[in-house]
Amino acid sequence: MIRVMIIDDSAVVRSVLQEILQKHHGIEVLGTAPDPIFALQRMERAWPDVIVLDVEMPRMDGITFLKKIMAERPTPTVICSSLTEAGAETTLQALEAGAVSIITKPTTKLTEFLRDYEEEFINAVREASVARLGNIRPITRRSAAPTAPPRPAPVASGGAGAREKLTADAVLPPSVGRTAMVRTTEQIVAIGTSTGGTQALEYLFTNLPATTPGIVVVQHMPPMYTKSFANRLNQLSQLTIKEAETGDRILPGHALIAPGGKHMLVRRNGAQYDVEVVDGPLVSRHKPSVDVLFRSVAKSAGGNALGVIMTGMGDDGARGMKEMFDAGARTVAQDEASCVVFGMPKEAIKHGGVHEIMGLEDIPARLLGRGGSH
Repeated sequence: MIRVMIIDDSAVVRSVLQEILQKHHGIEVLGTAPDPIFALQRMERAWPDVIVLDVEMPRMDGITFLKKIMAERPTPTVICSSLTEAGAETTLQALEAGAVSIITKPTTKLTEFLRDYEEEFINAVREASVARLGNIRPITRRSAAPTAPPRPAPVASGGAGAREKLTADAVLPPSVGRTAMVRTTEQIVAIGTSTGGTQALEYLFTNLPATTPGIVVVQHMPPMYTKSFANRLNQLSQLTIKEAETGDRILPGHALIAPGGKHMLVRRNGAQYDVEVVDGPLVSRHKPSVDVLFRSVAKSAGGNALGVIMTGMGDDGARGMKEMFDAGARTVAQDEASCVVFGMPKEAIKHGGVHEIMGLEDIPARLLGRGGSH
């Protein structure tokens, strides 16, 4: 039984979230609270397994509360706030403080939105309940605030369409048989990750030199955050990192982050590679989807690619990694000991598409062709 505490100053949000959570088997709502001070009094009697937390609240804001909890009694926390739409910095502060994931909510038609995105909330709570908080690495602060991205309509990484689980076929047709891929001098790295991935990617990118092969990344994240996340990584790393746009070339020393709410595909143009950003349905319940990226890499790069699947819940990327494996690419899965959630790597291993399993600390060297522990 996953015991949940809901902390939000909106009585409507508390009521709807409690209704949604309580009707699902294996989840119990211990209580709700309008602010962190009241919540702490309730939690002294019964401590939750997962906290669902708003950011802007009276008496104590959510970020301050989150820092306090993580310092005194670390508890998996899902941030659920409209503020995270307007300020990407708020999102990064929440992740820095130890939040497992972020879910946005709109400022209008709130009740309808919460009910439409029921599966997204349930998945977020279940995912948080199995997170290894000790593997959430602290994010290094920087002085400059990220540029705030435009504010599209609020969309979480899953959503109402998540009820129907589609494969990569919905975006990109599968290859018919194995196509021999001519080797080129231009190698690429494709990375897929989800829960715990923001911190894992920061560790990875801050430990890579500018000579690293070109990288493409799918990190499950809502649309309004990927640009700021890419900008932030760019300031911390020797690599040039940006949110991907159609036509961007995959170059050594560069990394492209798939935009939230879009799929990213790798294309081959002679001996070079670039990306295409497209819309489409959710694939493996996500957009962007790792399966879509990995399939495109299998078709366009084959043995000229290295695939890496890292910490995250679910199975997005497992099928795509098997396709990369079958196309001659080398494939790596992050090991259980270093994952926040071992779901995605575990599923990729079960599908038989993984050559090597290694800890997060070994992956930078593997990207540079220096091997690592198997």
